[in-house]
Amino acid sequence: MPEPTPPEDRLPGAGRTPREGAIADTGMGGAMDLATAEGETLERMPDGPPGAGERDADGGAGERARSLWSDAWRDLRRNPVFIISALVILFLVFISLWPGSITWLSPLKCDLAKAQEGSQPGHPFGFDGQGCDVYTRVVYGARTSVTVGVLATLGVALLGSVLGGLAGFFGGAGDSVLSRITDIFFAIPVVLGGLVLLSVVTSNTVWPVIGFMVLLGWPQISRIARGSVITAKQHDYVQAARALGASNSRILLRHITPNAVAPVIVVATIALGTYIALEATLSYLGVGLKPPTVSWGIDISAASPYIRNAPHALLWPSGALALTVLAFIMLGDAVRDALDPKLR
Repeated sequence: MPEPTPPEDRLPGAGRTPREGAIADTGMGGAMDLATAEGETLERMPDGPPGAGERDADGGAGERARSLWSDAWRDLRRNPVFIISALVILFLVFISLWPGSITWLSPLKCDLAKAQEGSQPGHPFGFDGQGCDVYTRVVYGARTSVTVGVLATLGVALLGSVLGGLAGFFGGAGDSVLSRITDIFFAIPVVLGGLVLLSVVTSNTVWPVIGFMVLLGWPQISRIARGSVITAKQHDYVQAARALGASNSRILLRHITPNAVAPVIVVATIALGTYIALEATLSYLGVGLKPPTVSWGIDISAASPYIRNAPHALLWPSGALALTVLAFIMLGDAVRDALDPKLR
């Protein structure tokens, strides 16, 4: 006689999903698999249906592999230091492009009858020793400082990255020669070099000052880029690309540059504030920008002799210069923290 069929609630797989029922009948190995499946289920379903645990912190559906740049941007958006410094820099860029939007006077229009006078209606910062409106000159001085800082940084980053990257990638005699040249440039004092080189320049434009900064600033970026390229070219993905027959140019542009450019960006961002301060220093010493160019360094130099009688003429351009340099240094620090993998 055939055996009677047991009730449904006593079947081996009753009350379980088909996967669990199948695994439970396989013995010890099946029990281990079941524990793994349950662990995966708990990990995927903390508070809801499958997939709920895979949402990232920003609420995106499905966590995907993120790159260094996406992780860095996510960290920067949550960093108050980056937000504050970025807002200050955006304001400086705005008044540099459109200074007439917040002042209606000319920085070269002066009235000696109002020389060294303090704040007045329509002139919140007072007047300098020549009777020029200090507020207007501070606003127009931002254009000069930002222009010099940005162009000098771009020139230094481009020249230093190309020379250092090529030297680090190919090595050999070219690398040795470049290393000795950078050592020579590192031995030149920046301010003293500016006094010597710029003292013979008679141009009133910003280009001699920018050229001097690029000339003495590229060795630092070059050394950073060289070290980054040497580190990147030793990775497995570079060796794999070379084994597949990729050319040197393709390896350098497609594989090494994207992974070696982060340190260069960090150093260049911090150096931008340094170049702005260097321009003001050289202008203060009389070898940088020259009148009628409007510069914070020139105004600080002109206001220094009568600091006791009209301290406002010195404090406002000095404060604007300090705030600008601080904003760029804070931005560079925030970018460095976001791009440094060791801090994750």
